[in-house]
Amino acid sequence: MTKVEFLSMSKPLRILYKIGSFFKSIPLGIWGFFKKIPFVILKLLRKMTVPFITLKDALIFGDWKVRLSFLFCGFGEFTRKQVIRGVLVFLMQIVFTLYFSFFGVKMLVNLGDLGYISSATIPISNPPFTRNFYLDNSLLILLYSIVTILFALIMIYLWYNSIKNSYILYKNEQIGKEASDKEYLESYVGKKYQNILLSLPMIGLVIFTVIPMIFMILIGFTNYSSERLTPVKLFDWVGLQTYANLFASKTTNSALIVQSFLHVITWTLIWAFFATFTNYFLGMIVAMLINKKTIKLKKLWRTILVTTIAVPQFVSLLLISRMFDKSYGVVNELLKSLGLITKSIGFLETFPITNIVIICVNIWIGIPYTMLICTGILMNIPEDLYESAKIDGASPFKMYMKITLPYMLFITGPYLISQFVGNINNFNVIYLLSKGGPNFTFRPGITVPTQLTGLGRSDLLITWIYKMTITNNPKDYASGSVMGICVFVIVAFLSLILYNRSNAVKNEEDFQ
Repeated sequence: MTKVEFLSMSKPLRILYKIGSFFKSIPLGIWGFFKKIPFVILKLLRKMTVPFITLKDALIFGDWKVRLSFLFCGFGEFTRKQVIRGVLVFLMQIVFTLYFSFFGVKMLVNLGDLGYISSATIPISNPPFTRNFYLDNSLLILLYSIVTILFALIMIYLWYNSIKNSYILYKNEQIGKEASDKEYLESYVGKKYQNILLSLPMIGLVIFTVIPMIFMILIGFTNYSSERLTPVKLFDWVGLQTYANLFASKTTNSALIVQSFLHVITWTLIWAFFATFTNYFLGMIVAMLINKKTIKLKKLWRTILVTTIAVPQFVSLLLISRMFDKSYGVVNELLKSLGLITKSIGFLETFPITNIVIICVNIWIGIPYTMLICTGILMNIPEDLYESAKIDGASPFKMYMKITLPYMLFITGPYLISQFVGNINNFNVIYLLSKGGPNFTFRPGITVPTQLTGLGRSDLLITWIYKMTITNNPKDYASGSVMGICVFVIVAFLSLILYNRSNAVKNEEDFQ
């Protein structure tokens, strides 16, 4: 469509066209993403050949000090006046060698079958009794194997850097340029100072994010459950069997799970959409109303809204769940006393009323946060823009659409995306209000799979995982892990697509 054709359309049609263009661009963005994958892989493969070329050159053209660095990390650096760096790398090699020899190799050997014997009962004659000894623990074998592999990858990287640096020092020595510890330390205080600052966050990221994520993914390929709870029992690798049982099997159980999964994921996305955009736009409107020059007692209104944030969210949600209770909730009693109803309404026990109530309650909880964010941004919009628009005869709605909203969306675009992703995993509001209810009902005579026990029509994927792994009996950790992977894929996919399509990324240099 040309610009002239677009301008000839009415305002409602322009808005619909923009909305349609945005959603139409998502499949194009997905296709563009997959189209780039072969080129990214090719580029990655080319980069992967660089270390091998460097190692070959160091082995062939380096001196004996460089060659000894292949066996003893840091030897070339230590002998060329970078003593501190050489000693640190060599100590890391010693630590890794001891860890791998006495502990890591044992974990990797057992990784193939996740252990042989879980426990043994040994009789003791004096005094006569028996004692249980726990031997293999599948959970610890899997966890420490992941740690060992990551530690090995880090050590390989340090080993390569040690050889590379030794070769560079050797070449510099040939042209009369000598290294020193002072130069090494000054580089980390100057050019490489960011490496020191980022080291602690990166360590935390690996320990608290990367390792648990890898662990969760691998659990999905096992049969781990409360019936195979370690260390009393062992669990085994089952490959894609868990995925097949949930989504690919032709049995009735699999059909029920797929049907329920589609309902849950649909409600999850609907919930995330309304929970994000209702709070965003209503919070923005509240902030604009408070910021109007004709409004008095601005600080009072802001304080009242901020006070709702001071109250712990779980307290508010539990109180609201009691207020909407069907048996003794104050809302039903009030409606009865006013003569509006004669029979109690199951606000949190009836589908789809429960889902609507949850969205409305979330609006009350979320507006103050958005109001605070929007208030600070609105104060920074130049008044000259509004004055110029008034002189040109623009209406308040047009000024909002042409000045306020574009400015707000540009500044808060990443925040809006993070809120949408966060609402996909918004456990508190759903579980504390309705506990995911009302529960699904199935035809009489159907054996309900254990994965669907307690599943309700207001459950999100995250609350379903909680029930599957915490409240249900037996607890199916493998299926919960598979669901967790589904959540990760959805969140990662939506985050990448929406963030890359936002104006905050595409038009950053053009925005004034």
